[in-house]
Amino acid sequence: MKKRINKSAIVLIALHVLLLFYSLSGIFSKNAAYQPFLSAPFILLYGGMLAVLFIYAIGWQQIIKRLPLTVAFANKAITVVWGMVWGVLFFGEQINIQMIIGAALVIAGIVWYSIEDGKLTTNSQVQSNKTTSAIDDNQDTLNTAADSQGDR
Repeated sequence: MKKRINKSAIVLIALHVLLLFYSLSGIFSKNAAYQPFLSAPFILLYGGMLAVLFIYAIGWQQIIKRLPLTVAFANKAITVVWGMVWGVLFFGEQINIQMIIGAALVIAGIVWYSIEDGKLTTNSQVQSNKTTSAIDDNQDTLNTAADSQGDR
């Protein structure tokens, strides 16, 4: 038996992979800042940053076709966490307790928003289904009335 995978979950995972990729632009730009202006390393790093942003822009357009913009933007805050990770791994930056608390608040906010949005989406889908059902019922009534008019 095949398991049915929720399409929204796949899109959210794709969004987070895309945001992780987007956060790499910070690594390129910070490294470019350490290079002499217009030197070969500067141009390569700056070009890498632009390439990341170009690919991100195309991916972002695909994501927002499939997700509400509010959900996509709410999840974008996760790049703060990735920035902290990259700072530690690539630049030897230190993380303090305030940063950890801030990252936890960002993640909690994303999760909270996603849960609430899921409730709103479910409620609006139920309401939409009721409206569609009522429209279908009215159409059936009109069709029945039209058929009985034609029988006379």
